[in-house]
Amino acid sequence: MGPDRGAGGIQDSGLVAALNARLLAEMPEYGAWAARLAAREGERRLLRALMNLRPPMPLEPEFLRLQDALLAAEREKKGIVRAEELTPAPGEPRLALWQGDITRLAADAIVNAANPTLLGCFIPCHGCIDNAIHSAAGLQLRAACARIMQAQGRDEPAGSAKLTPGFNLPARYVLHTVGPVISGAVRPEDRRALAGCYASCLALAAERGLSTVAFCCISTGEYRFPNRAAAEIAVDTVTSFLAGQTSIQRVIFSVFKDTDRDVYRELLGGA
Repeated sequence: MGPDRGAGGIQDSGLVAALNARLLAEMPEYGAWAARLAAREGERRLLRALMNLRPPMPLEPEFLRLQDALLAAEREKKGIVRAEELTPAPGEPRLALWQGDITRLAADAIVNAANPTLLGCFIPCHGCIDNAIHSAAGLQLRAACARIMQAQGRDEPAGSAKLTPGFNLPARYVLHTVGPVISGAVRPEDRRALAGCYASCLALAAERGLSTVAFCCISTGEYRFPNRAAAEIAVDTVTSFLAGQTSIQRVIFSVFKDTDRDVYRELLGGA
């Protein structure tokens, strides 16, 4: 197999190999599977998969040193987008629309559409936002969430919010919120829960004195909330919150798909 030229480039192949070796020493049951995945998709893909699979448990300082060096290099390679430099929406300078990878945003906080365990996605290399954020932040994020959940003693209810550091993300913090799962028609309680996600995140951000918050499209995709209805709730809830006294100066609606971009552009007056 040739040198790994993944997200960090060939110069990071030694870091990736060292991190994989340490994770496999902790989780030897994945050894045969890991060899097949590395041969098929590369050592960097294997590292993400192993990080996704690793349960919360103590982290060795040397592992964190190596992991943080790799993720910092990848963060710089992807490029950082500063929230305050985004073009504001017409008529509302505190709102902005941005299409791209939310893990590139340098905001006071980005919002993660979490699952009720709040521990991140355990499916190797899954395409959900929860997986992407945890993978870019590093294993410290799962550990921080585990401490919150251990103290709470129960699953996180839909519509509330928790705050953790961003660790290796450009964002200072991550706001974790669990949206409603849609099965069939959208019910009034689903709408209230989704509105609660946005309101709870903003209230917690304001309580901590944060000024810039970037939202993903909560509950769409895996949780099947219709995209347009979800966007309408998002814009209405954020606009209502900003009408009051708050420390928040900029809210970004961060989208990935063209369909979501088009809906938000219409709702924000052509942003």
